[in-house]
Amino acid sequence: MAALRDEPEGMRRVDWCPACWTGVDRAGVLAFWQTTMPRPDQPKKQPFVDDDVLCELFERLAGTEDAAKLSFRFVLGLILMRKRLVIHEATRSENGREIWVVRVRGSQGASELVNPRLTEEQIREVGGQLSQIMREEL
Repeated sequence: MAALRDEPEGMRRVDWCPACWTGVDRAGVLAFWQTTMPRPDQPKKQPFVDDDVLCELFERLAGTEDAAKLSFRFVLGLILMRKRLVIHEATRSENGREIWVVRVRGSQGASELVNPRLTEEQIREVGGQLSQIMREEL
């Protein structure tokens, strides 16, 4: 089992064997999914995180005011837009913040995505977190 944990240092992917999963403290777990580890003698293949898991994580982070989570959600939203899983519907400015109105494909309700105006360094940092979670190049 693989899980995404919210830790003081940021988002972190953690893996457990199926037998250990039942005893795991799930406090701070934002999302989890089942994955299969390849045998050591097989060629390395990048594990894949299901698009549904990414969309669910995106929706679960809606409404957060935590700066790290806002940044994480924004970069995740950009990735999901690139994959055409999140649709941009409108943009508005509110109290000096740029807010995008978006919708996860197939859902009825719209969601707000705050543009935290990340620096290049912050984008690399969040991208690194996402890459670690997904274990693939973004």
